[in-house]
Amino acid sequence: MTEERLSFQAEVSRLLDIVAHSLYSEKEVFLRELVSNASDACDRLRYAALTQPELSAEDPNLKVRLLVDKDARTLTVADNGIGMNREDLVENLGTIARSGTAAFMKSLEGAETGDGKKDVNLIGQFGVGFYSAFMAADTVTVLTRKAGEATGWRWESDGKGEFTISEADGLPRGTKIVLHLRAGDDEYLDEDRLGGIVRKYSDHIAIPILFGEGEDAKALNSASALWTRSKSEITADQYKEFYHHVGHAFDDPWLTLHWRAEGALEYTNLLYVPSTKPFDLFDPKRAHRVKLYVKRVFITDSAEGLIPPYLRFLRGVVDSEDLPLNISREMLQHNPMLAKIKAGITRRVLSELSKKAKDSENAAEYDSFWENFGAVLKEGLYEDYEHRDELLKLLRFRTTAGEDLVSLEQYVARMKEGQDAIYTISGDDLDTLLRSPQLEGFKAKGVEVLLLTDPVDEFWMPSVGVYEGKPFKSVTRGGADLGKIKGEETEKPEEKAPEGELTDLLALLKLTLSDAVKDVRKSERLTDSAVCLVADDNDMDMHLERLLKQHKQLNGEAGKRILEINPSHALIKRLAERAKGSGATDALEDAAWLLLDQARIVEGEALPDPAAFARRLASAMEKGLA
Repeated sequence: MTEERLSFQAEVSRLLDIVAHSLYSEKEVFLRELVSNASDACDRLRYAALTQPELSAEDPNLKVRLLVDKDARTLTVADNGIGMNREDLVENLGTIARSGTAAFMKSLEGAETGDGKKDVNLIGQFGVGFYSAFMAADTVTVLTRKAGEATGWRWESDGKGEFTISEADGLPRGTKIVLHLRAGDDEYLDEDRLGGIVRKYSDHIAIPILFGEGEDAKALNSASALWTRSKSEITADQYKEFYHHVGHAFDDPWLTLHWRAEGALEYTNLLYVPSTKPFDLFDPKRAHRVKLYVKRVFITDSAEGLIPPYLRFLRGVVDSEDLPLNISREMLQHNPMLAKIKAGITRRVLSELSKKAKDSENAAEYDSFWENFGAVLKEGLYEDYEHRDELLKLLRFRTTAGEDLVSLEQYVARMKEGQDAIYTISGDDLDTLLRSPQLEGFKAKGVEVLLLTDPVDEFWMPSVGVYEGKPFKSVTRGGADLGKIKGEETEKPEEKAPEGELTDLLALLKLTLSDAVKDVRKSERLTDSAVCLVADDNDMDMHLERLLKQHKQLNGEAGKRILEINPSHALIKRLAERAKGSGATDALEDAAWLLLDQARIVEGEALPDPAAFARRLASAMEKGLA
């Protein structure tokens, strides 16, 4: 087969440009990434060989080797793991072959050239650690043969937009990555320097990492699975580096959990909560990234049923002593032991999060966790009834009371006299919610309202319904009764339109807008705005309806809203005066539609007839300037 010349995916070219033209404060991490990938390749072969022992028969002792050629100035990272074929090379080394490419590019666009720490974080965060080889090499050659296949392959690139692939004869199983080092990077040809990097970052890897070949090869790591050691034997740095390895991450863990479950079922867990949000956190598959081992043999990093979807931010290892070694991924889904392990992990993780949440001296620390993973944790409220009470105690909210995050317990403790509901408002962002006219009456009385900006809020709240006997109630619903709540008003209430005039105006507005709204009535919630739209008590929440419309999930027409008017507003009082005379219906028709369109605009809804709105607005301005 002749040599093929192919182009990198656009996202890879952008990444490699950052690698080649940025200054890195920790260039040595390229070796950690390559050794980690080599270790994963060995793990995958070991699993495949459980059912196909012939795959590893020719070389059963799995290992990673570091080889240097000082004359040629090359550093080679070699493994005898699963290897790659042509398709694997194109997919893994020519593209970013994972979901979240759009998020990846968005983050790249925000990266500042020369910001080494940020650039390195991007490489690790998006699971493309192989490309870090170009931090130290101007050319990278990959020689590989996949287990069970006869044909070997050669991949080569200078990282400038293209790579070549050709067949290669006589290759052993596994992968060799040959780095042709850049000028000035001779330190990576020194045995002591390489040994120091391996001990710093990769000592926990459970297969041997050797320097050299043959009998003279030296072991650079302890080659024992970190999670099998006693906690007293493991340093904080070792825990941190194992997190970097197992999570392919560059941040530090926010929380480290290491425990062994004993009894009828024995398994060891070393789990981490990241300190930054993984890029694929909201991937539709909702898959976790926790690796499952059986007796220190890697099985899979996507065991369905091991981790509940709402804890998918976890990274780490679960090692079972009781699951059969030859279990298939399909059999795992129906194995009762896996369900028990999942239950044990869930209890422990929620317990540890609860301890963090109760630590008032370090509230900001828990707040940082919540900002990253709160939206995911809320999914458990409608998926995991067994742990709902524990999850409710972990919830935190932005509210109208200030910038601090608030728990439901805190909210209930400071409810006003006469308040019998937990008031909420849903929307796309905090700033828009805080400007919502529906909040005006609640703010005036000092009634706290939860500000909900996660789409998942629309699903868990109806499922939960109440907290400590207090129902959740949206302020955008028509029946919000502020009259019985004793608030903090100290100012004299503003003069309202006379009741008779207001009755005439309401009747006129109902007549004019009868086909567009469900009802028109005076408002108790408005203090500054003239009008607002609300949903009837039995209708769908307004924000939920908008979400469903955006995703084309709403069957039939949208429900009609109630238009509320503020009898204390100067405009409403003037319109009420005009509503008394003969011919008021014709005179105020445009005003009625303008009020409705104004309420729609404030809600962020599209106007059904922008041209008519513009015409009416121009006419009103003309009359006002006459």
